[in-house]
Amino acid sequence: MIKDFDHVVLTTADLDQCLDFYTRVLGMRVERFGSGRIALRFGDRKFNVHPPGYNAGLKADKPTPGSLDFCFLAEKPITEVVKHLKACNVTIIDGPGKRTGARFDLRSVYVRDPDGNLVEISEPY
Repeated sequence: MIKDFDHVVLTTADLDQCLDFYTRVLGMRVERFGSGRIALRFGDRKFNVHPPGYNAGLKADKPTPGSLDFCFLAEKPITEVVKHLKACNVTIIDGPGKRTGARFDLRSVYVRDPDGNLVEISEPY
């Protein structure tokens, strides 16, 4: 019944820090749409961003900054990802190491975004 996903909603405590991390560190681009809505676009996917005070209407029961744990597939080798993260002064909390993904084994590094979400960045292993 489910083929793929379209977007994820990212709740943030600090919009400026969130947008800086996902654009400067991870290379996403900011997209503004609707009535003041914000998304972070990467490939053909996006994160809709809900900053403090945003009334989304329909939303998770308890949207909380720092409650996500997700994995991205990098477009560069993991060694280049590590170099870039270090150049951006982002602390690597684990890896590179072997992990199991949805479609294949992965070689991953883990970091945290400014809200404390666990961000896994991977390459096929």
